[in-house]
Amino acid sequence: MNTDNNGFEHLKLNRQLLNAIVESGFSTPTEIQAQVIPPALAGQNIIGIAQTGTGKTAAYVLPILRILNYPQGEEPRALIIAPTRELTLQITSVIEQLGKYTGLRVLAVYGGKGFSDQKRKLEAGCDIVAGTPAQVLELYYSGHLILKKIKHFVMDEAERLMDMGFTPQLHKILEVLPRKRQNMLFSATFSERVKKISDDFVEFPVEVNIVPRIKTAATIEQFIYEVNSFGTKLSLLSHLFNQEELGKVIIFCKSKKTANILAAYIEEHYGTGSFKVLHGDKTQQTRMNAVSAFRNENIRFLIATDVAARGIDIPGVSHVINFDVPVIYEDYIHRIGRTGRAFALGESITLVTPADEWHIRKIEKLAGKKIQRTTLPAEIEIIPLSREEKREQDMEIDRQKRKDDPAFQGAFHKSKAEIRRERGRKK
Repeated sequence: MNTDNNGFEHLKLNRQLLNAIVESGFSTPTEIQAQVIPPALAGQNIIGIAQTGTGKTAAYVLPILRILNYPQGEEPRALIIAPTRELTLQITSVIEQLGKYTGLRVLAVYGGKGFSDQKRKLEAGCDIVAGTPAQVLELYYSGHLILKKIKHFVMDEAERLMDMGFTPQLHKILEVLPRKRQNMLFSATFSERVKKISDDFVEFPVEVNIVPRIKTAATIEQFIYEVNSFGTKLSLLSHLFNQEELGKVIIFCKSKKTANILAAYIEEHYGTGSFKVLHGDKTQQTRMNAVSAFRNENIRFLIATDVAARGIDIPGVSHVINFDVPVIYEDYIHRIGRTGRAFALGESITLVTPADEWHIRKIEKLAGKKIQRTTLPAEIEIIPLSREEKREQDMEIDRQKRKDDPAFQGAFHKSKAEIRRERGRKK
């Protein structure tokens, strides 16, 4: 544990939180954490402007955990609003990770087939709810989610909430929350829309605006392969694994599902004893054993989600392969920083689909460096996209275009009547 003024010790967090922070592999707070945690602990309202990947989730989670301190009653005392199911689950994962010794109960609320289970868990009691706007309102109107004891309200990714058209739902939520509460708003940008909604509910805030400063190590060579599909990624992976220069390799992917698919693939082609997997479902002991086996070169491959990107310092990692492009851009720097350590040479390889190109441009801008493009070897089998994969890529590209131009109308936002008229004209 770092006990100087650069560590978490001086932020007035309790021992339960400090122990969880250490076990999560963190020793020094990020800039936004250092600036947000003290005023948030004092109960002040916060507006935090920072790029995704700068640690802002922990910046608001840690003060909430510290103030709530222990389970109490059946009704939630903190509400966090996020734009997507994925971000909601990511937030609850951080809360579970950092609050593991507090006993505080957290529930993710989002649409889908788990809705009845969410109602049951609300009835059993919880302390913190993280959810998407529509589902929070639905549970509130049905009487399952009681909001009268909310003391801490967080709006995360506010700009994206605006982009996705959630403004009416957000105002409805604000109307039913208790007046006396702490408010925190976080966003990657402070546009006029975000400023307007912040003016509606964040009174006399402490404003924290973090300008990202990201650099990559000079000893790491970075390469990009452009691929069309998941299947082609696997084809390329097999080719790369057969190269002699690939020694000890960390493969990063964005989800536990993908990590498990890669594990099954590597097991089939290289055997059970060649790899270990690190992700959020693994116990702390399992993760420590995996890192130890990799450090001692008992295994060649370590498959990891970004829960393992920070805090791992293992010598001799020849390559980092980004099977997926991280959408938290700072994670790219942390990932590739697992190689090229202690002035050794290292190499990173990133597999990029058309839907990833937008994110790569953002990563290059933050890093101040163009990443070298490499031609796919001729022997790589190009696997066509499935219909579902094509649809997902097209929807993501549409979302990116709307992000750059709010007036953009993608193909997935036309009404059925418009689509029928277009088809009629083509005939």
